[in-house]
Amino acid sequence: MKPFEMALPRSVEEATRLLPDTIGDDRARLLAGGQDLLTEMKEHLVEPDVVVNLKSVPGLAGIEDEGSAVRIGALTTLATLEAFAAQSPFEGCERGFRMLLEAVESVASPQIRSQATLGGNLNQRPRCWYYRMEQFPCLKKGGTECFSYYGKNRYNAILGGGPSYIVHPSDLAVALTALDAEVELVGPTGTRSMLVEDFFVLPSEGDPLRETRIAANEVLSCVRIPKASMARKSVWLKFKERDAYDFALASVALSAEHAGDGSYGDVRLVLGGVAPTPWRCHRTEKKLLGREPGEDASVLAQEDALAEAEPLSENGYKVPLTKGLIAQALLRIEEVR
Repeated sequence: MKPFEMALPRSVEEATRLLPDTIGDDRARLLAGGQDLLTEMKEHLVEPDVVVNLKSVPGLAGIEDEGSAVRIGALTTLATLEAFAAQSPFEGCERGFRMLLEAVESVASPQIRSQATLGGNLNQRPRCWYYRMEQFPCLKKGGTECFSYYGKNRYNAILGGGPSYIVHPSDLAVALTALDAEVELVGPTGTRSMLVEDFFVLPSEGDPLRETRIAANEVLSCVRIPKASMARKSVWLKFKERDAYDFALASVALSAEHAGDGSYGDVRLVLGGVAPTPWRCHRTEKKLLGREPGEDASVLAQEDALAEAEPLSENGYKVPLTKGLIAQALLRIEEVR
C-alpha cells in the first residue's frame, strides 16, 4: 500500500475543503467504515495522498425521528441500523424497518457490519472481477474496454448495461429506493438532497468512471426516509450463490399500498444484482396499478420487468431467477400485516 497522510476534520465543511474538485482526482479520499476503500488501496486501485477520516466528525451517526421522516446518519454502522430496525421504535414505521432489517442482515458478515457504514455501503465501488484485479485496465479504471462483455460475466448486468456491465453491489440501496429515501449531500457551496433512485447513474449517462452523482468535494451526510413510505407493505428478497456473506445474484424490493377494493395502489418494484444501479421498474409499477393480486398480475410483473433484459454469454440464468423472486415478492406482500 502506498504511504498516505490521515486527516481528521472536525466538521463536514472542513472535510469538503480537504477533497479535490474533480472526479477522478484521487489525491484525497473519504474514509467511513473503510471496508471498501482500504481494500481498494491494498489492491492499488486507488492511491490517495490523503485519507480524510470522517469518524472524527461529530453528528454523522445516529437514527432520529424528524416527525415526517426518519433520519439515518451516514456514519451509522450497519450493525447499529440492524439492531435499531429490529426494535422498530418509531410508530407507523414497523413495515419499513422490517424490510431494512432483512436487507441489512443480508450484507456481508456480522464482523463487517460492525464496521461498515450506511454511507460507505451506498458509495461502494463495483465488485466486477475485472475492476477489482489491478492488471486489467478496464473502463471503470479509465481504460477503453469493458472486459466482461466478452469475458467472464456470470455476475454482470442484464439490464441497463453498456458501455460498462457492472452491477451495483449495495443491498441497502435497493431497499431504500423502494422506500423513496433521499440522500443529503454537503459541499463547499451548501447542502442538496435527492432521491436515492436519482443518486445513482448508469454508465451510459456520461462519465463511465462514476456510479453516483456525488461531486468530488461533497460528503453524503445522511439518508432520510419518509414515514409515509415506511408505512407501506414492504418485502425484501435476495438470492445468493452462497448461503452466507455474499453479494446478490438478484434481489427484489417491493413496496405497495392496496386500494379499498384490494387492488394494487401505490407500488415500488426495485431490482438489485441485475443492473449498474438499483433498477426501478417504473413501467411495471404503472401496469400493476388497479390490478387484483393474483397469478395474472404476477405473470405481468415478471414478464414486463425483464422484457428489456439483454443477458451476456454467462448470465442468462438471471432472467428466470429474477422473475421467480418477483413472483415470490408478490405472494409475500399479501401476507404482510
